[in-house]
Parts: sequence; C-alpha cells; structure tokens
Amino acid sequence: MAERIRTRFLVVGSGVAGLHTAWRASADSDVMVLTKRSLFDSATAYAQGGIAAALGAGDSPELHRQDTLAAGAALCDAKAVEVLVEEGPARVRELATAGAHFDLEPGGNFKLGREAAHSRRRIVHAHGDQTGAEVARTLIKRVKESERIKVLEKARILDLIIENGVVFGVKAAVAGKPVEIIADATVLATGGCGQVYRYTTNPEVATGDGYAIAHRAGAKLADMEFVQFHPTALDTPENPLQLISEAVRGEGAVLLNEEGERFMLKKHRLAELAPRDVVAREIFRQKAGGRRVWLDARKLGRTFEKRFPGIFAICRARGVDPSKDLIPVTPAVHYMMGGIVTDLRGRTSLNRLYACGEVSRTGVHGANRLASNSLLEGLVFAERVARDMIDTKPLTTPPRKKNWEVPVLRDRGAAQVAADSIRQVMWDYCGIDRSAKGLRLGHAKLTEIESRLPQGATEEANMVQTSLLIADAALLRKESRGGHFRSDFPRAKRKWSGKHIEW
Repeated sequence: MAERIRTRFLVVGSGVAGLHTAWRASADSDVMVLTKRSLFDSATAYAQGGIAAALGAGDSPELHRQDTLAAGAALCDAKAVEVLVEEGPARVRELATAGAHFDLEPGGNFKLGREAAHSRRRIVHAHGDQTGAEVARTLIKRVKESERIKVLEKARILDLIIENGVVFGVKAAVAGKPVEIIADATVLATGGCGQVYRYTTNPEVATGDGYAIAHRAGAKLADMEFVQFHPTALDTPENPLQLISEAVRGEGAVLLNEEGERFMLKKHRLAELAPRDVVAREIFRQKAGGRRVWLDARKLGRTFEKRFPGIFAICRARGVDPSKDLIPVTPAVHYMMGGIVTDLRGRTSLNRLYACGEVSRTGVHGANRLASNSLLEGLVFAERVARDMIDTKPLTTPPRKKNWEVPVLRDRGAAQVAADSIRQVMWDYCGIDRSAKGLRLGHAKLTEIESRLPQGATEEANMVQTSLLIADAALLRKESRGGHFRSDFPRAKRKWSGKHIEW
C-alpha cells in the first residue's frame, strides 16, 4: 500500500513559479514542494536575459503592454497581459527586497537593458547574464528558511489523484516507493518541454511531464503548436545547448553568414532585434542553404566579459573568445507558449488544481513570447496563485487509498533509444519549418515509438504524449503565426486571428 502524506498545499516544480508560490503561500499555511531533481534544477536557474518590467524613466506598463501584444501576434489574452505589465514592477521590487542582487546604476536605480521587440530599455539583470541563477538563489533561500515548507527532492510525479473533476493531490515515486500526497490545492509548476527536441537550451528535466500529466487527467490545454525557438544557441554538439542571450544582440552584436553578409538587414526593419521567430527562421534558412551563421560581438571588445561574464566563460571554455572571434550560433527550442489553460488566478479547468510558469497558458505570450517576459510571468502569476489558494477550503473526505506500485524500468537502454528517437523526430518534422506531409509523418513515427515504449518508461511516455499534442495542434493550425511556421501555409490568416486550438 502506498504511503500517504497530507499537506495543506502541494507545489510540483522548483523554478521561479513554483518557488515563489511556495514562499508566498507559506506565510499562511504548510506547503510541500516536490521536485524531480534538486531545487536548483530548473530552466529558471539557467535564464540569462533577465526580467522585463516597466521600471525606467520614459517607460510605462502601457508601452510594455503594446510590445507584448505585438509580439504575441493577435493571440494574447489582453486582460492577462494587463495583469502582467501592471503588477510586474511591484514583483521585481519585492524580489529585490527579498535579497535578489540585481545590477544597479551608481544612483541605486535598476540598470536596464534592451532586448528584441522591446521599445524601451526595461530588462532587469543580475550579475550581467546570470539573472535566473540569482532569482533561483533568492527564492531557494526563502524556501529553505521557512519552517512551513517541506521539500521532497528526487521525487517524480506520476499522475494526479482525481475523482469527479476534483484534484486531491498526486501519485509520486519517492526513492522508488509509491507515495500519495494529498493536498487541499495542487500547483503544477513543472516547467517546459524543450527536451522533446533534438536541439534545445532547456535543462534535462524539461521533458513535458506537466503537460502530459494534466492532459491524462482531463485538464484543458491550448496553443501547444506555439514552440519558441531561440535564434542564438552556441552551435556545439551538446545537450542542452548553451544559450547566447538575446541581450548580446541588444548591446549591438550582429548576425553574419559565411559570406560576411549581415542578412537580417534585408529581412526585418529591426534586423537582429526582430521578434525571435523571425530571427530564428532566417538563421534556419541560412543553415538549410549550407551556410553557417555567426554572431559578431567583436565591437564590444573587452566590455563583453564585464557585461556577460557567464556567456564569456561558456564561450572561452569552448575555444571562442567573443572579443576577438565570431561566435557560431544555431536556433534551438527555448520556450513553450502553450500549456495548461488557466484563468487570471491560475486556476485550471479542474477543481483544486492550479498551474503557473511555463507549463501554464495564462494567455500573456500568445503565439510568440516577448523576450524576458517568462520570469516576470512566473513571479506575477505565482503571486496570484498563492493569494487565491489561501482561501481554499480544506478537503473533507479524500479518496480511499488504493494498492498500486511504482512502474519499474527494467530496460533503460530501450528507454534512452526511445527518448533520442522522439527528439530527432520532433526536430525533423515538428520543428522550425513545418508542413502537413512532415507533421503527419512525424505523428506516425511518434505513435510507433509510443507503442513500443518499455514498461516503466514514465518520463519517455510523458515526452511522447507531449510531442503528439504539439504535432496534432501544428497540423490543425493551417497558417503561420508567431512561433508556428508552416511552409505550406506561409502566411497568417485573418480567420485564425484570436483562434486557439484546445484539448
């Protein structure tokens, strides 16, 4: 019989959204945080760019709203965007008060950078290009200091415990043993799904678990076709790939092909600072034509190391000196705009289940996330989830315990082969350039992989199920919009404006 643990609130995930939710909710109640690896293993910890917020002179939430809506390609939820930009500045200031060491001007104001598709300098950084690590450090410290928060590391969520549309908690594997965690409210903050693709900047834990688990439980998902490809990952044979932040282009670096041509000048009025989908697609086309692509940051000279110490160290470790050398770059999967549908309080379609962070679809990103809005979304909507949960009434009669066991994976080699196959299929057929023929072929291959998964391959099952959601949605949207590009439907269609594909 599975062990049963009772807690007031359960948070699954340890990125900015999960940690912030746990910290803020613990002011009122006991909270349990469950994470697949350690507290520091999340996409948050690797975020280089920063946090976007209207904090500078000449900026305003209205300008931030306009930029976000423009990037979202007519698919943003206007009310959600308003919440994001209006509440964002306060969340950033609170994080600074909580101990986050953001970069400041000599006078004490935030030192603000600019990134693609932003009309103003509004990006808050920490230690140059280590913003995510500083955010994670700050929130982990707060979580560990709270006597009301219990952390379960190296614990895998298997499925939600649900009866009659009510979520009572989760089934989890803790040290290989079956554990049921019963909670008055459950929060999925499990992050993204970049690891279902061959080339990604996402950490190894980003296998799409939350999407698949929510889908199996019957929660509503939407916009799964909108995968954001970051234009500039360091082009090396690694997994995950190292990110070369958009902020490098914001400081003046330019893209060159093998002929030394600055090709983005002919493709968009903002050139290298065009929306990410535009830049990623043009780099992809250059590479598809047999040309390598380089980021030229040489004009930054010695200031590169000071402004981007983490990126500088990453490049130097791989034999590239950004002050003297061109940096080889390639597009890579970076972010999922779609996910579990929530309202403005983070509530999902299932009673007592919340979602926040990348696994959620709040509506703020639309078809294409504006740079550095992700950490902001995590902070803003985690705060809203925490405040809403506090009013959740305690459960009266949890479901009876059932006899179940954790599936044992006996063939790890076969599971690894399946994972590698999923990632290659998604890159080849459901990547930057899609078509009906390719998507159907990819779907068939994914279905075949799913049919021969070895018993106990729970993570790989989540990967393939999430991949199928992406492929199905991409096949249904017969147009190109934001992060979704169809070579057989290369333009946006008015009839698809404001239309979402839901599951």
